[in-house]
Amino acid sequence: MDRPFAITLTVGSSLGNKTGSWRTERPVYVRNTAPCGAACPAGEDPQAWLYHAEEGDYEAAWRAIMEVNPLPAVIGRVCYHPCETACNRVQIDEAVGINAVERFLGDEAIKRRWTVERSRPATGKRVLVVGAGPSGLSAAYHLARLGHAVEVRDAGPAAGGMMRFGIPRYRLPREVLDAEIQRILGLDVILRLNEKVDDLAAAMEGFDAAVVAVGAHLGKRAYIPAGSAARMLDAVAVLREMETRPPGEAPQLGRRVAVYGGGNTAFDAARTAKRLGAEESVVVYRRTRDRMPAHDSELQEALAEGVLVKWLSTVRHADGGKLMLEKMELDDSGFPQPTGELEELEADSLVLALGQESDLGLLERLDGVEIADGVVRVGTDLMTGRAGVFCGGDIVPAERTVTTAIGHGRTAAAHIDAWLRGTRVAPAEPAKPAELSALNPWYYDDAPRTVQPELERARRASTFDEVVGGLDESTALFEARRCLSCGSCFACDNCYGVCPDNAVLKLEPGGAYAYAFDLDYCKGCGLCVQECPCGAIEMEPEPI
Repeated sequence: MDRPFAITLTVGSSLGNKTGSWRTERPVYVRNTAPCGAACPAGEDPQAWLYHAEEGDYEAAWRAIMEVNPLPAVIGRVCYHPCETACNRVQIDEAVGINAVERFLGDEAIKRRWTVERSRPATGKRVLVVGAGPSGLSAAYHLARLGHAVEVRDAGPAAGGMMRFGIPRYRLPREVLDAEIQRILGLDVILRLNEKVDDLAAAMEGFDAAVVAVGAHLGKRAYIPAGSAARMLDAVAVLREMETRPPGEAPQLGRRVAVYGGGNTAFDAARTAKRLGAEESVVVYRRTRDRMPAHDSELQEALAEGVLVKWLSTVRHADGGKLMLEKMELDDSGFPQPTGELEELEADSLVLALGQESDLGLLERLDGVEIADGVVRVGTDLMTGRAGVFCGGDIVPAERTVTTAIGHGRTAAAHIDAWLRGTRVAPAEPAKPAELSALNPWYYDDAPRTVQPELERARRASTFDEVVGGLDESTALFEARRCLSCGSCFACDNCYGVCPDNAVLKLEPGGAYAYAFDLDYCKGCGLCVQECPCGAIEMEPEPI
């Protein structure tokens, strides 16, 4: 058919015009890494399980978490949620309450008695785990699911490590911790309590590999001149006594308690003192608030409960119900220097919260294991210089949090499994971060973050009841739906609807990424990229 000059299109359906030949770039669907997942020390991908949660499929969401983290109800309470700090939604209004939704899913699993099964058949290999804290329990869980026979030995009277003996009940109810530990033991994991391992080489007889995750249960000491009447206690020991003493026999700290230190343990000890009847509980810290190692949420909750803080102060002497404090000032490098200015503080007890150390005596006679600065040197696979001996948690160089320890347990289990099978863990493919600039926030409604309920302040003074409450189903669903799904398709159909050339095809079965581009008709205009809410489409140069 003859056409007028410069007219190339036929009359009728656009499908008669294969405009794909005009294209210099083509669209492709991508899976970029959401910042929440990149920031998670445990290795979770919150965006992935929030996808199920926002559809109301809570069990699928929980099972996605359990592929990585066996303690979601615990982590939903004690994690300091770096995922939320990294959340792209912070730049729009407020971060998604990832931690709160994870807690809801963990609690739902306990309530509904959901369980997990082994993912592989038995291998006949035996692995010893020393330490029943977060890292050891995580390693045991993943090793058991991978088909290995696991035995956990712990020196304490109950499993949980610092989750039980270092985190007060008002932050982590023991029935929640016990339920999630019992689920791990349900995978035929053997637990031996009150069994301290002093010599790992001897203990490993009959085992093919070992994970050492003994935690940091020893409080650091500092020399403080004190008279004979001074009462000085260790914060770690005080918190441990809260678990080991019979009911009604809590430590007697007095009416006025001072806690020396600025970490999370210091504030846990100060808040515990208030609940034990102290009229005045004061944290003494030698630096300023912005240099304090404790997380801000710990400080805010402590202040709300009446805990006082003396900044830029250090303890010079203790005796007879009184402390002598010296004011400090920061030098140009931020290090505190004495000023010579003294003040007196009345205190019946001085609780020291100056950090924690690990007892690594069980490794000292093991050839190839290197210990420096109180931690064990390990490779990226968490194996020591002794083949088959892996370490994780507080005894390796890393941030000392429950979430980090759980991540160590999973990493160690993966590498032990590969080592026992004579293979290696394949390195993760480098992933592109999903930045807010690649998203189209116009498509998301304003949605203020759901506030978790808190126990009345008057009741906190006399009870160890949980302070921060959980979300119910409606608020958890709302919070999950605030997720922007950064970098991952969630089947919104925008690309299908906005394409001017009908070049986006919907595939069966439907769902995320159930689309394809018909390159005969796609002319590379990029409209689908611009209108994709979650940044799951990018343009790439047309191959020549």
